[in-house]
Amino acid sequence: MRALLLAAGLGTRLRPLTDTVPKCLVPIRGRPLLAYWLDLLGRAGLERLVINLHHLPEQVSRFLEGSPWRDRIDPVAEPRLLGTGGSVLAHRALLGDGPFMVVHADNLSRFDVAAFLERHRRRPPGCELTMMTFTTETPWSCGIVEVDPAGVVTAFTEKPAHSTSRLANGAVYLLEPSVADALAGLGKAEVDLSTEVIPRYLGRMATFHNAVYHRDIGTPEAYRQAQLDTGYLEGR
Repeated sequence: MRALLLAAGLGTRLRPLTDTVPKCLVPIRGRPLLAYWLDLLGRAGLERLVINLHHLPEQVSRFLEGSPWRDRIDPVAEPRLLGTGGSVLAHRALLGDGPFMVVHADNLSRFDVAAFLERHRRRPPGCELTMMTFTTETPWSCGIVEVDPAGVVTAFTEKPAHSTSRLANGAVYLLEPSVADALAGLGKAEVDLSTEVIPRYLGRMATFHNAVYHRDIGTPEAYRQAQLDTGYLEGR
């Protein structure tokens, strides 16, 4: 299993902090955010960790050079932002011929990686990807998911003004190669997974629920709360 960690974003909502620190390296209890992802996936035995770079790439490169997981890391530069799906297309050759993981590495998360992989292996027939979900306190700030009794996504609404559901997209996916083929079939370099891909896979997308810990740290309030949380610290 290989993974693409999306770490190129500008982190505009966290300015002025992200004017001088890449969002993927903002400190959480004294450790860079990306360090938590590398430990989680590295300890789970993932073979290669592809990490895209764009905003303040020199800082990210220096951090990766000092990582204990550096022998498994493939940093890839993106001179311009390609969107989440566009990054999958641009770096597809590094992701192997089998299923692969895509991670929004600007979130803070802890979950059972082996259980996530097993859920994808045992996904319902016809499903080509598996989305990690979590229960959110702020549904208006997330992509909200509805599922059938088998856990297959039947509806998806990005940041609804009103919602009775709190089941949200955790922005961690396991994709079959056929999904990358479909991305290529769109015929463009810049593609967004949430708005252009997920809606095409309703009824063909399994879910894995993260009941351990997941937080989008993209706002100053959420970032402050992450400093107080402890749910992601177990097993460090």
